[in-house]
Amino acid sequence: MPEFGDLSPKPPLAVAFSGGADSTALLLACVAKWGSEPVQRLRAGHGKHGSIFAIHIHHGLQAAADGFASHCSKVCSDLGVPLHIEYIHAHHQSGESPEEAARLARYQAIARVLTHHWGGEVRQVLLGQHADDQVETLLLALSRGAGIAGISCMAPRFKRQEVTYYRPFLGLSSALIRESLTALGQTWVEDPTNADTHFTRNKIRAQIVPSIAQAFPAFRETFARTAQHAAQAQSLLEELAAQDLKEIGEPPLIANLQLLSTQRQANLLRYWFKSLGVTASSNQMRELLIQIKSCTTRAHKIHIKLGRGYVRRDGVALAWSESVQ
Repeated sequence: MPEFGDLSPKPPLAVAFSGGADSTALLLACVAKWGSEPVQRLRAGHGKHGSIFAIHIHHGLQAAADGFASHCSKVCSDLGVPLHIEYIHAHHQSGESPEEAARLARYQAIARVLTHHWGGEVRQVLLGQHADDQVETLLLALSRGAGIAGISCMAPRFKRQEVTYYRPFLGLSSALIRESLTALGQTWVEDPTNADTHFTRNKIRAQIVPSIAQAFPAFRETFARTAQHAAQAQSLLEELAAQDLKEIGEPPLIANLQLLSTQRQANLLRYWFKSLGVTASSNQMRELLIQIKSCTTRAHKIHIKLGRGYVRRDGVALAWSESVQ
């Protein structure tokens, strides 16, 4: 199996297991490296350095979903890995993309599983994204006119809802992963929606990446460097935003915001919105900045749709909530 490097944590840990090639290879690599332990031993306080678990998120969005869950159950049973299947319904709200809604629902579901299962001891999760996923994410971000945060792509390690996530396969190609599984005779499931080029990511994978690979054979490495440079720049922007937010006040005081340049206002606000779990589009941010600049009287109101909720003026400060109010 492919090996992952220094990013790998020590068990107990869980693998986000879809049943696809990437997460299957990741689960097998974990078992090969650390073995598996019965869940009863973890709950009893034993075997905490040899415990691998799996979480399968059942979206219920397509007819094949039950088959995916059955496949995952069999693979985990054969490996002796405890599996939990969590059922979710990721309905997006107005102003929120279906992809973002599904992503948020998955993270919430994983956090929920880790809190209520396996003794609450597991707080680390491994994700199976690889180098080709990173390339597709960068191209997708560029196609949408993303900023530094967007082209930073996927971090090898990040934290969300008190859970630390790792992506140990970011340096490996999809082809290598699948070749390794084939050599082992290990099967995996294929999501039929991956072939639907109505989705932009699938179109990038099927039509654009092969052309780039032919013209620039080292594209995975060079694109990864671009993403790393962007991530470093984004880290500096977030440091500045954190300092500004501390000075401005949280929630942001409008009069203090107006003392900053427009660029620093936008940087601070995106940082604040991110802490609230929401994302502002370029148009929404532009309109909000105009309103902040115009907010010079007590009667001036701010009320703008943003993500799944609204940002508004609340006295001398900004506020965000999911309700209209």
